[in-house]
Amino acid sequence: MRGPIILTALFSAADHALLDGLRRAHYPPGRDRVPAHLTLFHHLPPSLEDALSGQVRRMAAGPPPAAILAGTINLGGGTALRVRSPGLETIRAELADAFAGMLIPQDRAAWRPHVTIQNKVPAAEARALQHALAGRFENRPLAIAGLGAWEYRGGPWAPLGRWAFRG
Repeated sequence: MRGPIILTALFSAADHALLDGLRRAHYPPGRDRVPAHLTLFHHLPPSLEDALSGQVRRMAAGPPPAAILAGTINLGGGTALRVRSPGLETIRAELADAFAGMLIPQDRAAWRPHVTIQNKVPAAEARALQHALAGRFENRPLAIAGLGAWEYRGGPWAPLGRWAFRG
């Protein structure tokens, strides 16, 4: 049986290296099973793979959406970097409309785009990282290079498809 599909935004190589380096540096050892990512959908049914691929391929024919890192988010026991991207929000909204009847509650809820760089740590450790990063990621451009689909397999994700923006 196939696992659920996760849809993410893909970063430029330079931004991916930066964000993944932060994640590796601050995520608890043994808990970091996937690289830095920006999740659009957490759990799409595997039966949607072909329809999703067609929709995403069409969207990727356009230009990459502009995006910025807009500061840190306190996750309580972790830290994330907030992402602002009206273009990516539009892409996500169109996909949510297309697959509305198939979305789990988490994917129907308001979307808060972010990249988690630390999780499952004591709150004081998370606050210390947020303090250390203060101002470093305010209004910093973030290059969105494409979209990626992954199969969730209980830990590491298996790639299903990557679509680079071409427009």
